[in-house]
Amino acid sequence: MTVKLAILKSGENIISDIKEGFFEEKLVCYLLEKPCSIVINGSYRVVGEEEDEEETKNRVSISLKTWPSLSDQTVVEIVPDWIVTLVEPNEQLKKMYEEQVLGTEQNEINENVGITERSDSDQSD
Repeated sequence: MTVKLAILKSGENIISDIKEGFFEEKLVCYLLEKPCSIVINGSYRVVGEEEDEEETKNRVSISLKTWPSLSDQTVVEIVPDWIVTLVEPNEQLKKMYEEQVLGTEQNEINENVGITERSDSDQSD
């Protein structure tokens, strides 16, 4: 899995598991699996924090929105010309995406605990 932050020509920031699509050894598209646009809801500062001039930073509140918003498609092809750059998302954003969209943490917990699903028909009387 390669979670990247794509900045598009439109100015949108899209986080996704991104793969490259080749045809005859030429990059023809990027495949974005479960893409989400990043919505910045505003900035804030926590009251009561120590205010060290060098450490003071505004925080931003963000949310993830399925992209494109009017489609049920989970894999989206995009031509390389529309991507300005691909970068590593910061750790907090990556963790948020993995937990909320990919469900990575829940899957890992289930695998480690050994949870298996069982239907009622599997139970014996």
